[in-house]
Amino acid sequence: MCVGVPMRLLSVDGLAGRAEGPEGIELIDLSLCAEAVAGDWVLNFLGAARAVIDANEAAQITAALGGLRALMQGGDLGDAFADLEARSPSLPPHLQAALDAGLAQG
Repeated sequence: MCVGVPMRLLSVDGLAGRAEGPEGIELIDLSLCAEAVAGDWVLNFLGAARAVIDANEAAQITAALGGLRALMQGGDLGDAFADLEARSPSLPPHLQAALDAGLAQG
């Protein structure tokens, strides 16, 4: 399984970027996020940025990964998923539209 890790770009040189994340500073491929600039948050998968994300989303993902790490080490999730606990589950928009149109199979 591949897990995306939020990283903050420190500098950009063409399609390569120096980014800081939980494991320190890494050189990452920006081919899929050519619009990224220094200071942006990106979601890094195995050394390649796949999406530019905002600081809030980066913080939520970082908290969730920290909670899972703690759980795997015998601890508890703490408030790692607090943003999800405060709301009801929801379907992605395309599935909700199909359900609303009566196209969902029961």
